Amino acid sequence: MVKKIAFIFPGQGAQNVGMGKDLYENFEAAKRVFDTADKVLNKNVLKLCFEGPEDDLKQTINTQPSIVTMSIAALEAFRSEFKVTPAFTAGHSLGEYCAMYASGVMDLETTLKAIQKRADLMGQVKGGTMSAILNAPAGSVEKVLKDASSAGYVDVANYNSPVQVVLTGEESAVTKAGELLLEAGAKRVVPLAVSGAFHSKFLENASKEFAKFVENLDISCASIPVITNVDAAATISSNDFKNKMPRQICSSVHWTQTIENMIENDVDTFVEIGPGKVLAGLNKKINSEIKTYNIYDKESLENTINSLKEEFATV
Repeated sequence: MVKKIAFIFPGQGAQNVGMGKDLYENFEAAKRVFDTADKVLNKNVLKLCFEGPEDDLKQTINTQPSIVTMSIAALEAFRSEFKVTPAFTAGHSLGEYCAMYASGVMDLETTLKAIQKRADLMGQVKGGTMSAILNAPAGSVEKVLKDASSAGYVDVANYNSPVQVVLTGEESAVTKAGELLLEAGAKRVVPLAVSGAFHSKFLENASKEFAKFVENLDISCASIPVITNVDAAATISSNDFKNKMPRQICSSVHWTQTIENMIENDVDTFVEIGPGKVLAGLNKKINSEIKTYNIYDKESLENTINSLKEEFATV
């Protein structure tokens, strides 16, 4: 028996060449999203998603609009086949734009224009680095951040799960923090292949520029609450979205807290919509009792619908 459902959408790093191709070929609703993206963005999103090459797809200016397009295409294919209203939506970093779309905050054209502008600004940022920290002892990250600050600026980019955080900042400080966390008992430190220190003060200028852009966007109040990255709080007001969208670029992604907030509000079933299964994996680490279904191709869409029908049949 399902208590409440939430839709969640992945972020950068979930992309893969070929994503969305069979959705495009099998669902008219998905095809419309891809075709609209090509026209609105005046770029070949179809080719980037379906053929790559991978080096082009992983460039921030291409990754972000491609993932958002594919995720919304998967959402619309799902909606065309099965009617269910989630209690909440949420997205990891750029995935938050898909969540806002799903909650009626922005229409498709506005969502695409917003994510492309965000990608353009973030893609211009150079310098700094990021590392994933696995299984750090409780309380060690906060202490190490203070100690490592002697080597430069370092902060938490993502609170991904109780056993994974991502650090961001100056290379010397991120490296020092990683070394100290290994000494403190962390299992692994994994340097990330990124072009800059995302979700950090390195992005403050990009955030300010984006704030000017957002002021002129047509943004509505949400019909379904969006749990936002910057504070893991349920957000409905259009003014709140206009305030949080720029802040999100240079703020920590509170993903663990986002999922926990929804669980506290009786969500026990999540549907991850978009490429890959990254968020499903994080959900297992956050709470092993919740269910997470995935929609990333025709087969997974059909499997998810069948599973949800079974769930609802027991209500």
